[in-house]
Amino acid sequence: MENFDYDLRSIQEARDLARRGEAAAKKMAGLTAEQIDVILKAMAKAGEEHALCLAEMAAEETGFGKAMDKAYKNHAASTLLYEEIKDMKTRGILDEDTVSKTIDVAEPVGLVMGIIPSTNPTSTVFFKSMIALKSGNAIVFSPHPSAAKCTLKAAEVMRDAAVAAGAPEGVIGCVSMPSMGSTNELMKCREVSVIIATGGPAMVKAAYSAGKPAIGVGAGNSPAYIEKTADVKQAVKTILASKTFDYGTICASEQSIICEESNHAEVVAEFKKQGGYFMTKEETDKVCALLFKNGHSMNAKFVGRSPQIIAQAAGIQIPEGTKVLIGKQEGVGEGYPLSYEKLTTVLGFYTVKDWEEACGLSIRLLQNGIGHTMSIHTQDRDKVLKFAAKPASRILVNTGGSQGGTGISTGLPISFTLGCGTCGGSSVSENVSPKHLLNVKKVAFGIKDCDTLAEEDASFLWKETSGKASSSPESGGDSDKLAALVREIVLAMKGQ
Repeated sequence: MENFDYDLRSIQEARDLARRGEAAAKKMAGLTAEQIDVILKAMAKAGEEHALCLAEMAAEETGFGKAMDKAYKNHAASTLLYEEIKDMKTRGILDEDTVSKTIDVAEPVGLVMGIIPSTNPTSTVFFKSMIALKSGNAIVFSPHPSAAKCTLKAAEVMRDAAVAAGAPEGVIGCVSMPSMGSTNELMKCREVSVIIATGGPAMVKAAYSAGKPAIGVGAGNSPAYIEKTADVKQAVKTILASKTFDYGTICASEQSIICEESNHAEVVAEFKKQGGYFMTKEETDKVCALLFKNGHSMNAKFVGRSPQIIAQAAGIQIPEGTKVLIGKQEGVGEGYPLSYEKLTTVLGFYTVKDWEEACGLSIRLLQNGIGHTMSIHTQDRDKVLKFAAKPASRILVNTGGSQGGTGISTGLPISFTLGCGTCGGSSVSENVSPKHLLNVKKVAFGIKDCDTLAEEDASFLWKETSGKASSSPESGGDSDKLAALVREIVLAMKGQ
């Protein structure tokens, strides 16, 4: 193999991993719920023990985010996730309807392929490993090249813990030589049953084009609306806690703030008080020139960066203690770069007359991250219900986008793969969980007599047709012929 080119070795590695994964998946399918729980508990423990070191490794390798926040994400994707899913039924009979006489039976999908992003590499590996094995599957990972080392290490941590607890060898695999060739090989190889794609739009689109079932998630562009009844101080505190969490690398994090004319002054004053810096038009233009390529494509160099690093690179002066950079915007789309997704510590800022104008603006903003997430800060339940009609799969109320969308601060399932629904080009609109990696078979008992049912239905059709034929002489002979045909069918059913 040493004499082969890198891409060929990478593809061969992918094939070997897929074959081992398929064999492991067949063995996993035979394990009991109790055996799987032992494995899952060991994985959660290992994830917790390695949460900090893997976070530091990810931050160093990618340059994105904050190690301490990444450590918490690793904690959420292992310990918190385990506590949430440990009692979930994923083996055998899931449900039984005694009235309809149907039984739902769980069946693993087989080998799962997990595509891992550079923004949340280790926590996504933890998360996808946990939900795959909870459902009785095996999984193989394709890492982002800029996060290859930490992704591989996270997969090894999960694999070693799982195998030591009774899982088969090959149950968790990861490409160590990532390339486009290896990713394509895994996406299209026979052994992989389903793909979970978390990453850029091009990668997600490729997953859906691979010719097999896929669960992909689109980009986010979450607006946060501070409605006139909101507790402004708490709303600003929550938004800043979310947007600064891992320096904004979670796709559910806030991207734009919307306030009303009636609370504009209070909102601006509170942001300034809590660490928001409102840039001038000139400063905003300088920052946008750094953040975006080709108009609104995010420059990876400034993903997950502190406002200090961004300001220094842009050549602007900001106050000590600044947490986020804020740029006022007068429109959405081309010419207004801050109306697009910014996975870093920069926010767009809008002021509207009332909630109806906020509705329209939210819809326009969501077109650039349709189906993902939005949040509203309000004490008015009716306004919440009105915003529930917006094109977002998660409408978060009085909580942060990063923590709320991932289920850390809400009752949503804890997840690092957030569906965007069909409007966002995703096959699911929910937070992805173990249930999405199951085939649910239906056992259905007969509750009606087939012979009698067919005879009754045919007799009814015969009577109906005969009646129409006799009451509609102008229709000609077609109705008579149909009635005669139905009569023959009924007689045949009766054996005459």
